[in-house]
Amino acid sequence: MKRYLQLLFIFALFVSVLPQQSKAQSIKLVGQNTLNGAINGVLLGGATMALQDNDKFGPIRVGLGSGTLYGIGVGIHDVSLIDKGQQFYLSGTFNDATNSSVIPLLDTIYGAAGGALIASSVALIIKEPLTDALQYGSGIGAWAGFGFGLVDAFFLAEGPDFSQASTPSPSNVDGFITYENASRSVEIGMISPSMVKQTTVSANALSTSWTPSLTVMNVSVNL
Repeated sequence: MKRYLQLLFIFALFVSVLPQQSKAQSIKLVGQNTLNGAINGVLLGGATMALQDNDKFGPIRVGLGSGTLYGIGVGIHDVSLIDKGQQFYLSGTFNDATNSSVIPLLDTIYGAAGGALIASSVALIIKEPLTDALQYGSGIGAWAGFGFGLVDAFFLAEGPDFSQASTPSPSNVDGFITYENASRSVEIGMISPSMVKQTTVSANALSTSWTPSLTVMNVSVNL
């Protein structure tokens, strides 16, 4: 599983540095969906472990594999909806997205957080163990959020909106998962791989090395 995660990271790094051309755009769209699907699968695997009260990592392994396949399928679906060189843009109930799989992913996170909050509140009222409430509440909420996210992305969302996609709209954050509010005062980017170039000069030689890096989260707030 560790080797699989390393291969997935290398693939994400490769996709992130592709040039913005028509073929590269299609590959990048599939790559973003693949990474989002893999992350979503891991989260749902963790939610399944919580619901089963199980400390074995089988559900996460299955979730990673099935989530990757799901992401590839969604990526192919997205590419089929646009012409070469076009930007994909989708407006969901809670989020705007540049690929379909990010909407279920964010709704999964929202569902897990909301489920944990509601379950813990009820546990405090009826005097039940708080840890159990957080465990089962987040698990149920994650699956509920994912289910709503699928309906939202493929049935309720408006798009692809090519007029929105063609409008120049530079973002202050990078990442495979991005979020911004309507006024763009808050922008969040998550999972942004990159390459760091380092040049070393000595008396006898000049050497250059490239080191892969991963930024987990970027946050931009305009006051």
